Amino acid sequence: MMDKEDLKYDERGLIPTVVQDAETQEVLTLAYMNRESLRKTCETGETWFWSRSRGELWHKGATSGNTQRVAEIIADCDKDALLVRVHPTGPACHTGQRSCFHHHLVSNGAENQPTIGSMLEKLYAVIASRKRERPTGSYTTYLFERGLDKILKKIGEESAETIIAAKNGVRQQIVLETSDLLYHLLVMLVECDVSPDEIAEELARRAKASAQKETKAERST
Repeated sequence: MMDKEDLKYDERGLIPTVVQDAETQEVLTLAYMNRESLRKTCETGETWFWSRSRGELWHKGATSGNTQRVAEIIADCDKDALLVRVHPTGPACHTGQRSCFHHHLVSNGAENQPTIGSMLEKLYAVIASRKRERPTGSYTTYLFERGLDKILKKIGEESAETIIAAKNGVRQQIVLETSDLLYHLLVMLVECDVSPDEIAEELARRAKASAQKETKAERST
């Protein structure tokens, strides 16, 4: 492990710091640290930065409550930039956006649409943070406080409602009910300490096995 004294600060005593969600890998913001803010970050386990506009230290979430619990701090190869991986309590951006990076400059001629994988990862991370922080008034908090039996009951109810929506053939209702079902399934995974990566690995294993089986069948014909 490298010594913090080996870091290279600029002429103002600052080092650029990229903040990344430790669970979704999403880049949340770019900020600056000096030696004092880095020291306080290490001591408190939450992010502190140096405000270039105000000329003072600031604790992320001190007023908004949207703190960032530090998972890991990594220096780049030149030791003149930092990557701070965090578990965020709320949005990183002062606008209320989850990430400060939300203005798209290039989209290769198409709108940047979310994928099911990215959305499930983000939702899982939010649900996991709800379990840790237990914010008052949160429906997710309510589910965790009621326990696994309540969560499983909701999965049963949402499964039935999804089936009914499919039988009725109403497209938008199918989308809504399936979304509710996926949310409650993710709550169950968090409660059981099972990550989406484990599900992805199992699906990949099955896909590989199926492909090998098909290849073997083709060779035998």
